[in-house]
Amino acid sequence: MARGGGHRRHDGDGRSGDFDDDGPAIRDLLAGALQARSAPVQAEAAVLGALALAPDSVEARLAAYRFYFYNHRLAEALPHADAIVVAMARRLNVATDWRLVGADDAPFGALDEAPSLYLQALLAWGYASLRTGATDDGVAALEKVVALDPADRFGARRVLAVVHARAHDDEA
Repeated sequence: MARGGGHRRHDGDGRSGDFDDDGPAIRDLLAGALQARSAPVQAEAAVLGALALAPDSVEARLAAYRFYFYNHRLAEALPHADAIVVAMARRLNVATDWRLVGADDAPFGALDEAPSLYLQALLAWGYASLRTGATDDGVAALEKVVALDPADRFGARRVLAVVHARAHDDEA
């Protein structure tokens, strides 16, 4: 993703376009969120302002996920990762319930932004689910990412390997 820019999509007909029609307004609000480490109160206010302006904005949801994730507030990051999965599913014209999506439903192996962001958001949702104690949901999401991304571009196999090793150690 281009830093500071809107998400781009390829519409399948040679056209590209911004994911978010509210791009400039959202970017202006989110400029304040860049200070997440040194000014978390102001950063959160910027993120919440962007979400209030455009609750369906992928850019605002991504900023919210990152803010909460990097501030170790994973339970608050989860709904934003979920919203990104749903938004990207709609862009890809696949089921919004990731459990129903198959590898042939969209070009998940392509480097296009929509399939990549879908996989990254599902991986993020799975990871945050694991860390918040929803182990079965987290593992299922990571296994879905592995099934959709056999090249493992986003490292879901490695995360699953750690989860399985830890479960094996707990059993021993």
